This record gives sequence, structure tokens and C-alpha cells, in this order.
Amino acid sequence: MIVSLLKRTGIAIALCTLAGAAQAEPMLRGDVTVSAAIVTVGDLFDGAGLSAETAVFRAPAPGTSGILSLEDIASAVQAAGIEDFEPAGFDRIRVARTGVEVGSDLLSGLIADDLRSKGILTADMEMDIALDTPLPGMIAADTVNPAALTILRYMPGSSSFSARFQVSGIERPLDISGQIQLMIAAPHLTRTLPQGTILGANDIEMRMIPLAYAESIGLVAVDEIMGMALQRQTREGVMLKPSDIAAPEIISRNDNVTVVFQQGALTLTTTGKALNAASLSQPVSVLNTMTNKVLQGVATQNGTVTVYSGPQQIAGL
Repeated sequence: MIVSLLKRTGIAIALCTLAGAAQAEPMLRGDVTVSAAIVTVGDLFDGAGLSAETAVFRAPAPGTSGILSLEDIASAVQAAGIEDFEPAGFDRIRVARTGVEVGSDLLSGLIADDLRSKGILTADMEMDIALDTPLPGMIAADTVNPAALTILRYMPGSSSFSARFQVSGIERPLDISGQIQLMIAAPHLTRTLPQGTILGANDIEMRMIPLAYAESIGLVAVDEIMGMALQRQTREGVMLKPSDIAAPEIISRNDNVTVVFQQGALTLTTTGKALNAASLSQPVSVLNTMTNKVLQGVATQNGTVTVYSGPQQIAGL
């Protein structure tokens, strides 16, 4: 009998609890901000229960807001099965929707991503865009991808482009056109240096220049500059061209040099005077001061001249 009474008491308590939960009215939150295109019951009310995900009405356009009276809210939520709610002291609320400004940075980034995927814009390049007309004021929905590039018309070597974008939350596509200027990193001198200076890492800094200009005068890679010599005195800030550098001289004109003749196992050496300056592996004419005959060789390591030739060269030694 006691067990039966306890069971009946427990059931009664449970029924009272369920009845209380069923009678609890959802409470209006007040002003709300949403990011989705639809406002739900749960956006408007605390304690919405199972109705929280039920759609109530369309949200305002991205980046805008609207005012709702209690009558407007009551009418909208009746379809969701909410007959009564606690207004929490509000007689109206503001519903706002977040948005993302569709600016030039966003659109330029999408165009740059497309050019990178096609191999047109490389890692050492940047891109500048000038639009034919200013962008219209436009706010996209606050989504992972607020805008998407759907069409890009651009040919490498031509600066003109046109593009179409689909903006999240806006049905009408956005069309733009203008000029693209590709920029590339080029080596510039960090200080004024005299002719013959052997260049090192501290002498070079990379600056962006128009790709078309770099292609017209020639572009030299940094690793091709290191250890090379300036052909002439060059001012700070000047961009280095291929014609500005050369392999450093290891033999100067009128230097006394050692001449080495090699043919098979035979090696002969003598001395002479260089008749021209030369870098490593470049040709050198050497006057044998003992015989007054001119030898032809190439500059090798340590400033020596190596002769690779036949009997006439041996006779000149």
C-alpha cells in the first residue's frame, strides 16, 4: 500500500511539473541581431522550447534593421503555435541583420586568387586594380563567402579586365571593369656603390615595380646578383638590370700572371703580362716577356691563365 501511494505521489508531481512547463510563457528578448536570412522563434524569445528553430519571418536586408511592434510579433508567432508570451516590458523591438561591406579589397582578393590558380600571379608578384567606375554601396550577408567570382575576362599582357560577382544575400550580380597592373619584386641597391663593388645580401633590397617595365628592361634574380661586380658607380635606390653587373675580374690588364700549358700528362709553366682584363673562364691574351710572343688562354682560379692549344702555343712558351 505504501509503495502504491509513493507511485501515485510521484506521478502527480511529474504531471504538475509538466503542466507548469506547458504553461510557462516564452519571454521576449528585446532587440536582436541575426546573421541568417530567416528570423526564428528562438531569436526572439527565451524559453522557446521545441519551437526555437521555427521560422517566423524574413530578416531585413544585410546591414539593415527594422522595428517590430508587439502586435507584429504576436501575429507572426501565432503560426508557430505561440499564443501568449511575456513582453518583458517591451512595446517594440529592433531586429538587425549583420552584413559585410563589399569593398575593393574583397573583390581584388577574389580576382587575385583566380589569377594565382591560373599561374598568372606568382608568389613574388602583387596586383593593383583601378576601376572604371566607383563601386556601388553594397552589403553582403555575413557568411563564410560573402562574395564569389563567377566570371573573369582578362588576358595576360593586357591590363583591361571585366568581372562578375555573386554577392551573398543579393540576387542581382555585381559587374565591374577596370585595369589590372601586375607588380613584381625587383632588386634595388640599398646604398650608393662604386664601380667594381662585389655585391652581397646587405647591398640589395626587393621593391615592387610594374611587370611590364621589368620585362622591357630585363629582370635579374637575386641569386644571380650575389658575388657579381657593379659595372659602373650606381646610386642608392636604383633597380639593377642585367647590364649593370658582371662577373668580377680576377685578372686586370698589365697584371703579371702565371701561364699554365696543359696537354695530357704534359704541364709547362711560365710567366707573362696580361693584355686584357678577364673574369673567371673568360679569354685572356698574355705576352710572354721572354719571347715577346702572345699566348691565348682563359682565366682560371687564383688569377692564372691556362692554355689549351697545340704546338704553336708550346713554341710561344
